[in-house]
Amino acid sequence: MDGNSAKIATGEITLNEAQRLVDEWIRAYGVRYFSELTNMAILTEEVGELARIMARKYGDQSFKAGEPQDPADEMADVLWVLLCLANQTGVNLTEALRKNLEKKTSRDKERHLNNPKLNPKVDG
Repeated sequence: MDGNSAKIATGEITLNEAQRLVDEWIRAYGVRYFSELTNMAILTEEVGELARIMARKYGDQSFKAGEPQDPADEMADVLWVLLCLANQTGVNLTEALRKNLEKKTSRDKERHLNNPKLNPKVDG
C-alpha cells in the first residue's frame, strides 16, 4: 500500500490532500479533466443517484431488486467530482470551508439554538 492509500485507509486525509490525490489520479489515469460544465452535469447526476438511495433508505420509497442500498459510494462519487471542480476552478476547499464555517457561525450562532422546531426547550 503506498503512502496515499495508507492515508485514505486510515482516514487521515485533509481536503488539500484529497484535492492533490484527485489531481494526481486524473493526470495518471484520466488523461485530463472533463470540462467544467461536463463535471457540473456529472455532479448533478451523482447527487441524483445519492438522492435515490436516500429516498429509499430513509424515505417512503422501496428499493428495487438489485438496486444499490449503501450511500457511501455515491457520497464518494459526489466528493470526487466536487474535488475535480475545485481543482479546475482554482478553489482551495479547505479555505472555502473555513470561510463558510465562519459565515455560518456569524450569521446563525443563535438562530438554531432559538428555533423551537429544533429545540423543544425554547418557547415558540
